[in-house]
Amino acid sequence: MNGLVVEEVSYHYGAKTALDHVSFSVQPGEFAALLGPNGAGKSTLFSLLTRLLVPPEGRIVVAGHDLAKAPRAALARIGVVFQQPTLDLDMSVRRSLRYFAGLHGMAGRRAEAAIDAALDRLGMRERAGEQVRALNGGHRRRMEIARALIHDPAVLMLDEPTVGLDAGSRHAITSHVHDLADAGMAVLWATHLVDEIRPGDPVIVLHRGHVLRRAPAAEIAGKSTLSEAFLTLTGAEDAA
Repeated sequence: MNGLVVEEVSYHYGAKTALDHVSFSVQPGEFAALLGPNGAGKSTLFSLLTRLLVPPEGRIVVAGHDLAKAPRAALARIGVVFQQPTLDLDMSVRRSLRYFAGLHGMAGRRAEAAIDAALDRLGMRERAGEQVRALNGGHRRRMEIARALIHDPAVLMLDEPTVGLDAGSRHAITSHVHDLADAGMAVLWATHLVDEIRPGDPVIVLHRGHVLRRAPAAEIAGKSTLSEAFLTLTGAEDAA
């Protein structure tokens, strides 16, 4: 499988359980929404998926590579956009992307072609010469997604990528990433905002470290709205 598989993953911070036997999968071509209120365990899960933390229990497989047994091969197939921005504001867009291409062992024409392709996919080619500092919040996020795509990953993971953005920027970025999934990429999109999820998107409802449901958004919503169903499942007060 070229997607993502999480099997029985648990993690504890001392006596506190952050994740408790979490299991799910994301297939190529899926935009899977990891939906949970703040504190559900989403960021801990992302730290485990990117090997910033190592799970004492369970198994994570990326594009057929076991993250514990072949971490370099697995991580090479992941593109990540973290919740907190990680951009050098004093670089130009292209220079920043060129730097990250180099980290993936890409240089010369191969790197430039990959950069152009990533910028094109996010509608950012005309911004390539601009300093990152000059970009608005939405375009900075697009750039971070372009950066995550440079090495052509099999799995794209985004942790609350629209936090702090206006409604127009949120909609544009969500649409861009849905397009990536439609083109065959496996996408894991962590959020607590139900309006970023389409009816056909598979949804993984995470609450207090447990997966409560894994089903298409429309199925979870049933005869109510997804927001109402989410509130019922989690008792959360911060769904939007």
